[in-house]
Amino acid sequence: MAWSAQQYLKFEDERTRPARDLLAQVPLTSAQRVIDMGCGPGNSTELLVERFGASAVSGLDSDADMLEKARARLPGVPFVMADLAKWRPVEKADLLYANAVFQWLPDHLTLLSSLMDGLNPGGVLAAQMPDNLAEPSHVAMEEAGAAGPWSSAFEGGRIRRAALPSPADYMNALMPKSARVDVWHTHYYHPLDSTKAIVEWVKGTGLRPYLDAVGAGQEAAYLETYEGLLKPHYPELADGRVLLKFPRLFIVAVKAGD
Repeated sequence: MAWSAQQYLKFEDERTRPARDLLAQVPLTSAQRVIDMGCGPGNSTELLVERFGASAVSGLDSDADMLEKARARLPGVPFVMADLAKWRPVEKADLLYANAVFQWLPDHLTLLSSLMDGLNPGGVLAAQMPDNLAEPSHVAMEEAGAAGPWSSAFEGGRIRRAALPSPADYMNALMPKSARVDVWHTHYYHPLDSTKAIVEWVKGTGLRPYLDAVGAGQEAAYLETYEGLLKPHYPELADGRVLLKFPRLFIVAVKAGD
């Protein structure tokens, strides 16, 4: 699946807010080795550099376009291409940080537990993931998929990403290796210009697999169908804008001493 850093960054302020909120809950006063897993275009990495210094921070991502933008943004920070499903830190880290990436990896409970082994004692695993599959913005993706000549590409729900495990599942996966685990949800409410702006938002992330499935020749028709399904669920505010609700799940786990 191809990503577009330019599309992603259309809503940089809104996308960076949960990254900032996640970092605010990391209980480290200093760190020597910090890795931004799934760094994207470097907006989250920049927060890590501001807090811990460029010499402590590195980033990884699986997409060439995202890495190109990250390197241009932070030329003093090393960025590498890697598949997070297979990647493990070569040296133990003080902070493994992930903003909105693990939701794309189906067996990420096992992966998160394994990553705890890559932390120094007292090190932190911090992750944030969208938990919005039940929101109209994402339900409409499935409905639009079933509503057009492209419907065969969506049979069996094979495009839809898996729902996140429960908070208890994350606790149970991480507690055996942790001195402390915090799990919480935050619901963000983003005022956007219109339902077209919601379409532009999700085109940078959750809608990518759907657009890949319908193909370039039918993309415009799919998007028109999708936006039409959104409109009843996002009435205009008093100033003409619409309000996008965006639930996110946060996890901070502190590695137990050896």
